[in-house]
Amino acid sequence: MFFEINNTEWEDLGDGIKRKIVGHTEDLMAVHLEFAKGAIGHPHAHDIHDQIGYVVEGSFEAEVDGEKRVLKKGDAYIAAKLAVHGAVALEEGSILLDMFSPVRQDFLK
Repeated sequence: MFFEINNTEWEDLGDGIKRKIVGHTEDLMAVHLEFAKGAIGHPHAHDIHDQIGYVVEGSFEAEVDGEKRVLKKGDAYIAAKLAVHGAVALEEGSILLDMFSPVRQDFLK
């Protein structure tokens, strides 16, 4: 029912990226992703997931369907299912809050 950031461990995904699952239901999931400067969330698309990436800290060069924008704290990108999207961290410790619908079952252990 509650998420306390200091009581949740980071999962190291490698290549300068780590994540914490904030919470989820069957239909919705929120995930913190912390990036080292220059770390890349490689372009990809989801078959069934809509995604919003909200910049909590730092900045990113985000790309959605071939359009690139520099996003800073408070900005977001929206990638509907099948939209190719990715991001590169422009600052050390940049954090995205990624929200997915439906839940990403592959993130759950």
